[in-house]
Amino acid sequence: MTFAMYEFLIAPFVEFGFMQRALAGSLMLALGACPVGVFLMLRRMSLTGDAMAHAILPGAAAGFLLYGLQIVPMTIGGLIAGVIVALGAGAVSRFTVQREDASMAAFYLISLALGVLIVSLRGSSVDLMHVLFGTVLALNDDALTLIALISGLTLLTLAIFWRALVAECLDPLFLRSVSRLGTPVHFIFLGLVVLNLVGGFQALGTLLSVGLMMLPAAAARFWTARVEPMCVLAFGFGAISCIAGLLVSYHASLPSGPAIILSSGAIYLASILFGTRGVFNTKLRRHRHRTA
Repeated sequence: MTFAMYEFLIAPFVEFGFMQRALAGSLMLALGACPVGVFLMLRRMSLTGDAMAHAILPGAAAGFLLYGLQIVPMTIGGLIAGVIVALGAGAVSRFTVQREDASMAAFYLISLALGVLIVSLRGSSVDLMHVLFGTVLALNDDALTLIALISGLTLLTLAIFWRALVAECLDPLFLRSVSRLGTPVHFIFLGLVVLNLVGGFQALGTLLSVGLMMLPAAAARFWTARVEPMCVLAFGFGAISCIAGLLVSYHASLPSGPAIILSSGAIYLASILFGTRGVFNTKLRRHRHRTA
């Protein structure tokens, strides 16, 4: 029994270098992206994260068109495209009658179509699948270094601006009335979103990178109402999802990126039902309150 558990749970990460790199990369992604996802959720900007994930596609595709599957040009292109879309959508919502969610949706749809078109000009369907869904099992040292730098920068920035970020989640108007940090913190946070999506793009592709950011954060909301434990719990759920997804993909010969996100989805569904703030516990508290 113990040997069987070792063969199933541990041996793939001990015996194969590509599994070790995939695990290290995905765990570092979860370390930076999951806390950012918590703040996105608390700001009611979850769909903005999805839109930004699509927004980086044309920049990454342009880097691919010019230099092939090289990490630095695709990363720089994705960053530039993400910043352009974020600023463009914000400008449209600020200077026209259209709200930010509608302008963001318009920009991300244009970006998605443009990115697919650019990849198709040079690449094959295999290249398109690589850009859209990532290759977590093919992470190299350059990709791991990039992901580590992004995660480290994210944690440092969150630590420095923690109180301002929490205050903006609770009452952005109050923060702007008592401090000049309101607007700068908002754009710094959007920068962190774009950075982590670009890092996730290397492993999970543009369509799935937002999943590791949002699903663990959404699951953590059903277990606690405090921001600090929510961030820690979100990372824990993200780490479990990465390990479980990689093991499932290895043993069942399934794509690793979707397996990781589906593992996150399973944790989210379980949290809805069994979390301390989930369906069953909420009904139990209501029942006790009625009978008290």
